[in-house]
Amino acid sequence: MTLKMSPPCHSSALLLVIMVLAVAGAEQSEERSCDVIGDESSESQMERALLKKLEPLSHMRFNVTVEKGKTESYVYHFRVCREVNSTLHDFGGLVQIDRHNGKTTVIGRINETQVFNGSDWIMLIYKGGDSYGRHCSGEKRRAVIMISCKRGVTASSFSIISEEREKEQECFYLFEMDSSVACPAEDSHLSVGSILLITFVSLIAVYIIGGFLYQRLVVGAKGMEQIPHFAFWQDLGNLVADGCDFVCRSKPRNAPAAYRGVGDDQLGEESEERDDHLLPM
Repeated sequence: MTLKMSPPCHSSALLLVIMVLAVAGAEQSEERSCDVIGDESSESQMERALLKKLEPLSHMRFNVTVEKGKTESYVYHFRVCREVNSTLHDFGGLVQIDRHNGKTTVIGRINETQVFNGSDWIMLIYKGGDSYGRHCSGEKRRAVIMISCKRGVTASSFSIISEEREKEQECFYLFEMDSSVACPAEDSHLSVGSILLITFVSLIAVYIIGGFLYQRLVVGAKGMEQIPHFAFWQDLGNLVADGCDFVCRSKPRNAPAAYRGVGDDQLGEESEERDDHLLPM
C-alpha cells in the first residue's frame, strides 16, 4: 500500500527542509571568535575592550615560513580571534604546517585566550595547543603574539621570534607583528587655556569684522564710525575712571573730581583761564 502526500503537505515538508538547511548553513558560516579563559561573567571590561580593539584584524590572515637547515621547514598560519580553518572546528587560531610531510599542528586555540596590554602594545596568548610529546613534559603548546604600535599601518611584519621548548614546563612560541590598533589614542596637544584663548580671539575677530561690515554696508557709516559700538569704546576710559573713583575714593564724595574727561568742554574753559594773564592790563 503506497501513501501519497497531498500537494499542500508536500510543499510544507519541502519548505521545512529548506529552512533547516539554511539554518545549518548559517551556523557553519558564522566564524567563532576569541573566548577568554574562564567564565564569561569573569571577563573584565579591559579584556572585552581589547578584544573589540583587535576586531579590525579579524578578517586578515598572516603567514610566515621558517626553515631550520635542510631538514625542517614550517609554515605558520595565524588569525586574530578567528579559526585558521573554520571547517575543522578545532578552534585553531595559530597552526604549524610541516612542509615536508604536510602534518598540521595546532600551536594555540582561540577558545583559550588571554589578552592584556601596555602603553603601546597588546599581547594575545592562545593556549590549549597540541601536546609537545617529548619536549616540555608533554604539556600543551602555547602561542604568544606581541602586537606593537605602528601608526598608519593596519597590520604588517608578522614573524616568529623564537620557540622556547627546552624547559620542563611553560614552553611557548613567540611571534610579533606591528599594527595601529595597539597604539594609544592621540591626545590633543592644546591645553584648556590655549583652547579658551583661541575661542576668545575668534569671537573678538568675528565681532570686529562683522560689526565693521554691518556699520559700513548696512548703516552706511564712514571713518571711525565704522567701528562697532564706537560711542561706547570712546567713552570707555571715562567709565573705567568713574568706576575706580567710586571704588577707591578716599575723600568726601562731594569733593570735585580731580580728572577731566577727554573731549569735555572743561578743557576749553581751562585753556581760557590759563590765557588770562597774557591779556594787556
